[in-house]
Amino acid sequence: MPEAIEIYDDRLRAIVRPGASLQKLANGAVHSEGPVYFHEDDSVVWSDAHGNRLLRWSPTDNVTVLRDPSDYQSGNYRDLEGRLVACSSGLRAIIRREQNGEWKVLVDRYQGKRLNSPNDLVVKSDGTIWFTDPPYGITEPNQGYGGEQEQPGSYVYRFDPATGEIYPVVTDMVRPNGLAFSPDESLLYVSDTAAFNIPGGPHHIRVYEVVGNRFVKNGRVFAVIEPGQPDGLRVDKHGNVFTSSQDSVQIYAPDGTRLGKILVPETSANLTFGSKEGDSLSGTLSPADTLRERERLFITAGHSLYVIDLNTRGVQL
Repeated sequence: MPEAIEIYDDRLRAIVRPGASLQKLANGAVHSEGPVYFHEDDSVVWSDAHGNRLLRWSPTDNVTVLRDPSDYQSGNYRDLEGRLVACSSGLRAIIRREQNGEWKVLVDRYQGKRLNSPNDLVVKSDGTIWFTDPPYGITEPNQGYGGEQEQPGSYVYRFDPATGEIYPVVTDMVRPNGLAFSPDESLLYVSDTAAFNIPGGPHHIRVYEVVGNRFVKNGRVFAVIEPGQPDGLRVDKHGNVFTSSQDSVQIYAPDGTRLGKILVPETSANLTFGSKEGDSLSGTLSPADTLRERERLFITAGHSLYVIDLNTRGVQL
């Protein structure tokens, strides 16, 4: 790979590793999306969202197919018990893989009407699932089974799997897509990808203050993402926001300053952090490296899965 990092602000130098290179781990997907890391076996599960499959990569098994068809699975995450929870654009539902391997629909309706097509989700520290619900599985033939939109808009929902309670927390966005909490969960970042198929539509990230762990307020534009649109995003332990874009993963400080880019040769769609303690892509660690925080950033882009070493850790489960 060519030099992978563009630095616009010196604060990025504490995040990236000198000489770090982007590595392609797998290809062959129609459209890679929704990576989630499993530290137990050093594997990544991700969605071939347009290929209607769920894939897995590990250093020992390479690439295997976990579900085919996957009912147009998109965003994936892990719950507090380590189970895989996912957005199913085809079923228009949030689903979960049980410990016995069976898949269960957790929620597919709000106020008796079908959801649009859940796209991405995060699990909060209290076990609640916050997810976006644009209509792409209805409007785009390669992202779902079609149908009629029953909800009046595209919202971000808070769902409590323990009680079944569901309600919208964000209702002022056009096409909410990716989302992530700040390290202390006081802020919620949500990307808007309306420009994907609405001329002049938003292509930005909004940030909201979280109130009482149940609601949000004071939404504002955090960053306008160019080129392309933001899709999936993650936050590191320092509050820096990593977002997908057309040419790269872009990195923003908590104050909204763009620190730089990790250039990717395909359009990035989503990303996740993950590594075992003391792990290194390059093999044996030097004494200096053992004292330094290490993390890998896995990126789903185009047909592929990529990875790059960083000096910061993500905050997701």
